[in-house]
Amino acid sequence: MKQLIFTLLLIISGSVSCQEKYENGMEKAFGLWELGKMDEALNLFERIAIAETGQWLPHYYIAQINSLKTWGEKDGNKVKSQLAKAQEHLKTAMAISKDNPELMVMQANIYTNWVAFDGMTYGMKYSAKISELYNRALELAPKNPRVVLSKAEWDMGSAKYFGKDIAPFCKDVKKSLELFESYETKSPFHPNWGRERAEQVLIDCKG
Repeated sequence: MKQLIFTLLLIISGSVSCQEKYENGMEKAFGLWELGKMDEALNLFERIAIAETGQWLPHYYIAQINSLKTWGEKDGNKVKSQLAKAQEHLKTAMAISKDNPELMVMQANIYTNWVAFDGMTYGMKYSAKISELYNRALELAPKNPRVVLSKAEWDMGSAKYFGKDIAPFCKDVKKSLELFESYETKSPFHPNWGRERAEQVLIDCKG
């Protein structure tokens, strides 16, 4: 009996130690990111992802950083490399956490990166998929502010492209801001971005 208790204590102790290492690593990665050291943060998230095979969040942030780095990038080879890496890690995250609205939004973002990079080549390929992803994410998480905001922005872009009124989607942006007020993340490491973006988009709507 004593041996069993001792073994259980060792398992619990090891589990706590691993969790502490994970949390400390994530905190450090976010700290680097906040300091503008995006590449260093990316490298640390990659190390955490290798060590913590059951965690989807490190893969999510690797995908997000690579997606963000793509905006405004003129070098086609860099764009393709970054988006390929983003897709690889997002695929891993989706295997760990299925039917996750946050991951659906990130997938839509990556597809949007491709459309922004080369609309003639990727517009037809990804536009319908982006809409499907946002519709599915909204179905699963109608009160997630990032889902509501991201879908609204995509719908606004489509409306502008076809010369339609964006006013209905501005209402959705306003709704996302209301949702941000009450939305609580599951942990300090879960996605929590979007409020400032929503505020900016709403200003553009009024302009």
